[in-house]
Order: sequence, then structure tokens, then C-alpha cells
Amino acid sequence: MLDLTYETPKPKVIAGETDDWELVIGMEVHAQVSSNAKLFSGASTRFGAEPNSNVAFVDAGMPGMLPVINEFCIAQAVRTGLGLKAEINLMSAFDRKNYFYPDLPQGYQISQLYHPIVGEGEVLVEMGDGTARVVRIERIHLEQDAGKSIHDMDPSMSFVDLNRTGVALMEIVSRPDIRGPEEAAAYVTKLRQIMRYLGTCDGNMQNGSLRADVNVSVCRPGAYEKYQETQDFAHLGTRCEIKNMNSLRFIQAAIDYEARRQIVLLERGASVTQETRLYDPDKGETRSMRSKEEAHDYRYFPDPDLLPLEIEQAWIDDIAAHLPELPDAKKARFIGEFGLSDYDASVLTADTTSAAFFERVVAASGNGKASANWVINDLFGRLKKNETDIEASPVSPEQLGAIIRLIETGDISGKIAKDLFEIVYVEGGDPAEIVASRGMKQVTDTGAIEAAVDEIIAANPAQVEKAQANPKLAGWFVGQVMKATGGKANPKAVNEIVTAKLGL
Repeated sequence: MLDLTYETPKPKVIAGETDDWELVIGMEVHAQVSSNAKLFSGASTRFGAEPNSNVAFVDAGMPGMLPVINEFCIAQAVRTGLGLKAEINLMSAFDRKNYFYPDLPQGYQISQLYHPIVGEGEVLVEMGDGTARVVRIERIHLEQDAGKSIHDMDPSMSFVDLNRTGVALMEIVSRPDIRGPEEAAAYVTKLRQIMRYLGTCDGNMQNGSLRADVNVSVCRPGAYEKYQETQDFAHLGTRCEIKNMNSLRFIQAAIDYEARRQIVLLERGASVTQETRLYDPDKGETRSMRSKEEAHDYRYFPDPDLLPLEIEQAWIDDIAAHLPELPDAKKARFIGEFGLSDYDASVLTADTTSAAFFERVVAASGNGKASANWVINDLFGRLKKNETDIEASPVSPEQLGAIIRLIETGDISGKIAKDLFEIVYVEGGDPAEIVASRGMKQVTDTGAIEAAVDEIIAANPAQVEKAQANPKLAGWFVGQVMKATGGKANPKAVNEIVTAKLGL
């Protein structure tokens, strides 16, 4: 956890017609495990393949086919748990969750109800305004994904694609610690960031690699504190689950709508029915999907084809020893090592690619703060303008570092550096060679600068009088000298000579 001081965010208060209400949110995030093969078969997990082309016999529920555990998926779940500071259970087991759906060929889903692979953990969620909250993780369990039903290809028939069937999912279940729509989005963002750093989930919500079920309830102010004291969920009100959310924007909108819907019911004297709902982004509202099932509705029982999973502590320790530097630790290091602001460090550590690019720039330039400014303001700004990802940046970290180094050594001014950056971005090339071949080197010859200052002072006697009366106007002379020298004069030297010549 970062060694910084935060204020806990205040809960979101929603004003009803008669009372104030507070939001309580818990989330179940389904993260697709980054693996080339499925959880219990060797079938490919490649996204975008032809329908029903990535299906093994066991995925299709063929008689007599037995599941075989993919050890790499187990390691990925352990890696995720360690990244969330969670307890890894040395013994876990798989269960069958029985229900019928056309894209579930086995007639059940293999999951972990009673003995999950990962226990309690935590996530530090920062809100970007100096506030942060620790969201507790209740558990992470592994399960296989279902297939996909397609309803818009034919007016009278539905189709089934089993490519996703059997793909390994980690279901990350939080405690009801999230107190507003913005916090919910920040929580999912932080989870996605951590898993991308770990390499356990690519976090692509558009492709379905990361989906969230959002549990929303409302309570009167003070009720959440009573729940914290007693751990009695009755204080939190009846919750409704919003299923399969795959957009941060929609998550926030759905929570806001659902909270207000529940408040209207309660203030009219009605009750909230515990149920599963879907969010309609076109109408901006949630609608009932089905009554909320309990565990007994699925007739869970231990999967007879899979023995309990026993993990050795030495194996866990080996995975822990090879974890990468995680976002919070990297951010703290950037602040401490390079003197960056909290904001700049947050931007640069948002993903591993940006962080690695920045560190290579620092290695080439030797200046952390200057590197951060150039990466965030100049490079990111230019890439955004051209809708280009940093992986495809025309300017390499070494080229950008060389530009910064030329500023540090006094070979070019900040203004020349901007022009040089543009040349390198468009044309490429070695920055030092470009400066030399195009005559862009900064003028540091005080004699030449002094001659330019003398010429401008002699041509503008009225402006001299104004500057001597008001020293702030001396900047006009500095600007004229820079203009006369094509921006190549050393700004510091120009300032010193102008000040001396005007007697200021």
C-alpha cells in the first residue's frame, strides 16, 4: 500500500423526496484468465475465431469426456490473489452449478462455491482527489465460462457459439464496501490495472474479458456504520444485482438509476424485491431479468470428475517471488525516486507500457521530472491527436531522452526542443544529428547575443524608458532578441544581458 495520506471518500448521498439515502455497492467481477488453453481442455481461447472452432469434446459436453485441470490457469489465479494481498487456500475444490441454458452444453457449470482457491484480500482504490478507500475482497474462485447465444442473425432462430465455453474465469467477489458510482468505476479500473500488470487478464471489456455484476442497495445515513459494527447485512437494505456490465460508463449510469428506483419504491411504502436486473443503455434504465437465485437453486455438489486441489506452499512462494512490481509500489517509487507529483505518477503507471516507456526515457535523459513532463504533455498529447497508441509511437524512448539531454546540456532551448520533437515525430532520425545538420544549436556566444541586444535597444529608445520605469516590461526586449536570433539564443543569457544593459 502506498505510504501516502488519504482522506476516506464520503459516501454518495442521494436526496429522495422525503429523506436522504446512501448507496451500498458490492461487485462480482468476472475476469477471463489470460491463457492459451481453456480451464479443463486444450482448446484455444483465441478471440475472434470462427464460431464453434475452438471447442474440444469436453467443452461440448460429449458423453464420457473428462475435464483435466489446466495448471497454468491455477497459477494465474494464485498470481492474482497474491497481487490483491489475498490469502491463498492450500486446498480448494470444484463444484457443479446446475442450470439449463442453450449455450451450456454440459447442463452445468464447473465452479467453486464451498472451497475457493483465493480467500480474503484488499484493493486500494484512489479517487484522484486525494481520497482513497480500501475495498475488501471476500474471495476469488475459478469457474468455466458459458458459450454465447446469438439472437440477431435470423428473425426466427437463435444460434449458439461455443468458443467461449470452458474458458477460465476468475470471479472476484468484493465486500459491500463501495459507496458510489464513481468508486465502483474506480474499483474496476484498479482491478483491471493490477491484473494487467500481473499478466493474468487483459482487461478488455469490449471483448468480454472483463465483466461485472453489480449489487446495489440503499440505506439511511448511519446504517452502513451499524453494519460495520455488527456485520448484519439487514442494515444495508435489500440488494438488486445488475448483470453482465462491460462498460465503466454504463456501470456508473446503471448504479445511479437503480439507486433512485429503489429510493422511489421505499419512499412510497413499497419494498425492494431481491432480483437480478439488466441495464438497457438505450433507455438508460434497469429492468427485471429474474428473481435472485440462491445457492440451493443451482443444486451445487462437488464435481465427481475432479479431485480436490491441493497446492504446496513452496509453489505459491515461488510464484510470489517472481511477481512484477505492482502499480501502487511503482507509483510510490516514481514519486520517491524521480520527485514526481501524485498526478504525474498516476498517469505514468496507469499501464505497464507507459511506465516502461517513461523509465527508458529517464535512462536516456537522466532527468525524471523533465522526462515525465515531455512524456505526459508532449508525447501523449501528440499521440492522442493522431489516435496512436504508445506501442506505435513514432518517437522512441531513446529519441525523446536524447532531446531532453540536449536541453540539459544547453545545446538547444526549450523552444527549439519543441521544433526538434516535431521533426523527430514526423521524419525520425537522431536528434543530435538533426540539430547539427539543420543549424538548430542554441547560440551561447555572449558576444553575439550582446550585439543583438544592443541593436534592439538602440532601435527602441521609447521602449527603453518604459522598461526602466517598469522592469516587468524588460521581457519585451527578451522576446525581440529571441525573435532576431530565430529562437536560438540562450534564454538565460539573454535575460542577464538585457537586465544589465537596461540597468535594471
